[in-house]
Amino acid sequence: MQIGLVGLGKMGGNMRERLRNAGHTVIGYDTNPEKSDVASLADLVNELEAPRTVWVMVPAGAPTQHVIDRLGDLLKPYDTVVDGGNSRWTDDEKHAEELGKRGIGFVDAGVSGGVWGLKNGYALMVGGEKETVDRLLPIFEALKPEGPYGYVHAGKVGAGHFAKMVHNGIEYAMMQAYAEGWELLEAVDSVDNVREVFRSWQQGTVIRSWLLDLAVDALDEDEHLHELRGYAQDSGEGRWTVEAAIDNSVPLPAITASLFARFASRQDDSPQMKMIAALRNQFGGHAVESAKKA
Repeated sequence: MQIGLVGLGKMGGNMRERLRNAGHTVIGYDTNPEKSDVASLADLVNELEAPRTVWVMVPAGAPTQHVIDRLGDLLKPYDTVVDGGNSRWTDDEKHAEELGKRGIGFVDAGVSGGVWGLKNGYALMVGGEKETVDRLLPIFEALKPEGPYGYVHAGKVGAGHFAKMVHNGIEYAMMQAYAEGWELLEAVDSVDNVREVFRSWQQGTVIRSWLLDLAVDALDEDEHLHELRGYAQDSGEGRWTVEAAIDNSVPLPAITASLFARFASRQDDSPQMKMIAALRNQFGGHAVESAKKA
């Protein structure tokens, strides 16, 4: 299958490679000409055969809106735009309406996998009309992990990004729990090998997970996380999850507390946030701040 891919950063670039490895034709565009296969969005569209599919992997908000507006001018009826970034689900509804007036299909895809997706595959949560989604199944099958799981048509437009938002909210709470446990272990005199305690949990315990594996990797690189500043950003989905919980009267005490803990990290050098920052760097390649800057 042929597809255009806009945005060739840490995830987009790896997605292009994974799709090509599966035998698909990918024409990529990025504002960095060293990464791009074509010189412009117009050139990308011209290279594709109708009906065209263009997958967008750029930052949420204004950058995504700009690209979708431009694609709305360039694409034709029966073409499809897939937003695979971390857009808010309410933006999906707006984009689907705008493109729909031009006869252009729209699919939202929540994508999880970070910098490891090239090797392990990407978990995909997709929203959109069944006919449009089904046409893109070869692309989804190539991107997802091997095996029966890792892909879901979650529902109508917006469902994919809403599901990914909730996924990220759960991720916030899980990372916070590991971070709090790590700080407590580091605080007591009786435990003198915290890293190996974490490693021992990787087999046979109910709290084993990929995040735990990544925590051990981070501790192998910097046993007491002295090189990191206890500061962690939030990428938006945690806030949106809490806002959606308020709108729907659903209690989310753990996720809400984990979001507020990140806010607290910006006031002082929090030991817990050293672990949160290390985990975000391990799974997503997110930037960390050196303790030397503090």
